[in-house]
Amino acid sequence: MKLPRLLFLLLSCAGGVEGVHAANVGPAPTLQRSQWNGFERVDFTVSDRPCLVVFPNQTAPGKPWIWRTEFFGHEPQADLALLARGWHVAYMDAKNLYGSPKAMKLFGDFYAHVVIRFGLAQRVVLEGFSRGGLYAFNFAAAHPARVAALYLDAPVLDIRSWPGRKRDSKEWTECLEAYGLTEESLVQFRGNPLDRIVTVARAGVPVIAVCGDADQVVPFAENTAIFEKKYREAGGTIEVILKPGVDHHPHSLKDPAPIVDFLIKHAKI
Repeated sequence: MKLPRLLFLLLSCAGGVEGVHAANVGPAPTLQRSQWNGFERVDFTVSDRPCLVVFPNQTAPGKPWIWRTEFFGHEPQADLALLARGWHVAYMDAKNLYGSPKAMKLFGDFYAHVVIRFGLAQRVVLEGFSRGGLYAFNFAAAHPARVAALYLDAPVLDIRSWPGRKRDSKEWTECLEAYGLTEESLVQFRGNPLDRIVTVARAGVPVIAVCGDADQVVPFAENTAIFEKKYREAGGTIEVILKPGVDHHPHSLKDPAPIVDFLIKHAKI
């Protein structure tokens, strides 16, 4: 299936596809259909990576969507609530790339596919759980015009905090490799979300964050606390829901209404 020329021209003129060309999308992938929590799910591959989109039973105007950047299906309360409101849920498996430029290239390919193949909204809500925060925010920093809002949940926003607090871990080795860094070059590294706040805040991307104040894995003080202060100072809209006495798990909220309400109110679809 080729992108209708009129649709492509409209997307390009609107600025939402930012340099995405129909040729970038390639041939239509094979779709495998199934059910997920009572909703239609299609699985396919983009750039040799497993991907999926879950469709609402009744689509909301504009085809809004939320993109889970890591850990699809884990604590899906907000995803299910949005599906019930007519949103789509999407995911691309870019594991072990820690939000690096390599991951962003894959994410760009995925974004082009779902916007063009499925006609989803040009602006997406990115949902970053834990290390998924690196992916979500770095995509927003690279493509703020494509992002309607961010939902960050106990997010990693500084690789020095996680996985860098354990320099002998497999994750730290993978992270350095993904970014093309060494312990020596890390000193000059300015590619963390905490380094890129101004671009996203000035683009008017609203953010909601849900965190535990007793998080020992991704400490709140080293990540979201710093982020919130800088984001506000840069003029950004941000709401932080802090769960007292809660560690890194459980993620999300038992009742996702505060998350959903924020996104419905603030997301620039």
